[in-house]
Amino acid sequence: MSVAVTSFLVFGASQVGTPGPANMALLATGARFGFRAALPFVAGVVIGKQFVIWPVGFGLMELADRAPYIFDILKWVSAAYICWLAWKVAQLRLGPADAQVAAPGFLAGLIVHPLNPKAWAMIVAGFTNFVAAGTPAVQATLTISICLLSLQLLLHPIWTLGGDRIARTVAGTPAEPHLMRALAALTVASVLFVLFGGDST
Repeated sequence: MSVAVTSFLVFGASQVGTPGPANMALLATGARFGFRAALPFVAGVVIGKQFVIWPVGFGLMELADRAPYIFDILKWVSAAYICWLAWKVAQLRLGPADAQVAAPGFLAGLIVHPLNPKAWAMIVAGFTNFVAAGTPAVQATLTISICLLSLQLLLHPIWTLGGDRIARTVAGTPAEPHLMRALAALTVASVLFVLFGGDST
């Protein structure tokens, strides 16, 4: 009765570190407002995943079995929200932020993962593929929680810093609108993959 920690960390790194709605939001925020100003948003994104992990670990999957339509509705609402964010990213330009426009803060970051289909798919896959049958819910959930928190603390700031550095390179150049559209397209593609083409990962 345990969690396959090493295997889950490899799996988690492959998910947390690759393009998806959350990382695209972090990249865009870092690009628009700079690394330091984006850190409260990063913290919110990191903590927000816990709002998915703990309910899943303590029986949300049983609700999914009893009323799957609820999760279908949530899935499509979440996907629509992420696509709307992608559209906003496509319109975004990387010039110096208007002093009147504040960077998104901690509270804005909190809702990113609860509305992120990739996060839900990854966490469900974590519990179903890496937790041995009979493992106590508290042990399993705490282990998954700590593993993902550690990966996020390492990898999410890297995406944000990457956005900051990209902005310094391409802001105001002809490549800028193409970059933002590409980031938006990657965001939409990551959602569509989870909705239509994703496996357990």
